[in-house]
Amino acid sequence: MLKGEYPAEYTRWNWEICPDALHDAMKRIHARYGDIPIYITENGLGDEDLVVNDEILDEPRIDYIRRHLFACQQAIEEGIKLKGYYAWSWIDLLSWLNGYKKQYGFVYVDRDNKLKRIKKQSYFWYQDIIATNGVSL
Repeated sequence: MLKGEYPAEYTRWNWEICPDALHDAMKRIHARYGDIPIYITENGLGDEDLVVNDEILDEPRIDYIRRHLFACQQAIEEGIKLKGYYAWSWIDLLSWLNGYKKQYGFVYVDRDNKLKRIKKQSYFWYQDIIATNGVSL
């Protein structure tokens, strides 16, 4: 595979998923600007989450973030000064562009039940990642 070419993988919303591109971008920043601190902000997956018996099953979000965290881990191992990774987002942000069907956060907002908040599968997974400082990744 040539540098800059990545296998195309898309969500149902046509957002390209490419953790290798994140890794490549960090390498390019490091090569161009030197040993500066890098922060990844607002990285995450918007998707229509599966709700089963008040449990929010969002394995695609976990997979997306896991793969991007591996790219971050690889960059750190290569000496890139990655100082922070901020997932997008803690709570669902509902977008009118897709009929309010796409959720983004670790906490589900149930619009049909007085905006009840429900912690998603990804919430507990990410909580463990933070608690173990990435060791459980």
